[in-house]
Amino acid sequence: MTDKKSAPDPEDELAGTEQPFVEHLMELRNRMVKSVIAVAAVAIVLSIYPGPSHLYDWLAAPLVAHLPRGATMIATSVISPFMVPLKILLMASFMLALPVVLYQVWAFVAPGLYLREKKMVLPLVISSTVLFFAGVAFSYYVVFGRVFAMIQAFAPESITAAPDIDAYLSFVLTMFLAFGLTFEVPIAVMVLVRIGVVTVAQLRHFRGYFIVLAFVVAAIITPPDVVSQLALAIPMCLLYECGIWAASMFIRREEDEPERKDASEAAKP
Repeated sequence: MTDKKSAPDPEDELAGTEQPFVEHLMELRNRMVKSVIAVAAVAIVLSIYPGPSHLYDWLAAPLVAHLPRGATMIATSVISPFMVPLKILLMASFMLALPVVLYQVWAFVAPGLYLREKKMVLPLVISSTVLFFAGVAFSYYVVFGRVFAMIQAFAPESITAAPDIDAYLSFVLTMFLAFGLTFEVPIAVMVLVRIGVVTVAQLRHFRGYFIVLAFVVAAIITPPDVVSQLALAIPMCLLYECGIWAASMFIRREEDEPERKDASEAAKP
């Protein structure tokens, strides 16, 4: 007599694919090793060309361009001239190797996902990576120059600006993270709608509150100047609208999918 409890569900795509816990740990270790190797390989290449010092020069270019003539950045710690470029090298290596790292994460979790989930997760991973890089690029090429120009315009003539390289690195990392996460707003909106936490109508009703929230977050994260706060809050609001539009299109497509399937099956002889 067949045991009904042990029989796999014919509707379950993952039936019979379970692996022992030890194999999961070995798989996780292999994926982590490959990710570390990818980051290390990029770090070796960047250490040769252009080199850690040139990476910092590139990162500091928006600030140096607005310093008074003859002014330079300083290092207040003995090891800062070594540690700060090394931190930038590791940061740049991780960001350039991020596609490989995300692929390893995807390859680890993909066997435990259903086909419908796989179709949704992979585009989200790719789009979130692109949007994060877009936020970092926006902060570097658009925001930094305007912020530093305004700060130097307010500086008294009796003060000689000589920013510390370690403090500047902390500022840059904070801004990169803030703008990178800000550009993830459409992805967050899409995911919340997809898993049923909120509806598109609720998001539209929450629009006014989100605008206030965006300006509050921008005031807390960014420096106390109008330029950087507007540069963070306005894109956040626009990306929120893009997320609502994308979520409504996605829901409409899902609602029309059964009708298309029925029409295609009816057309078959």
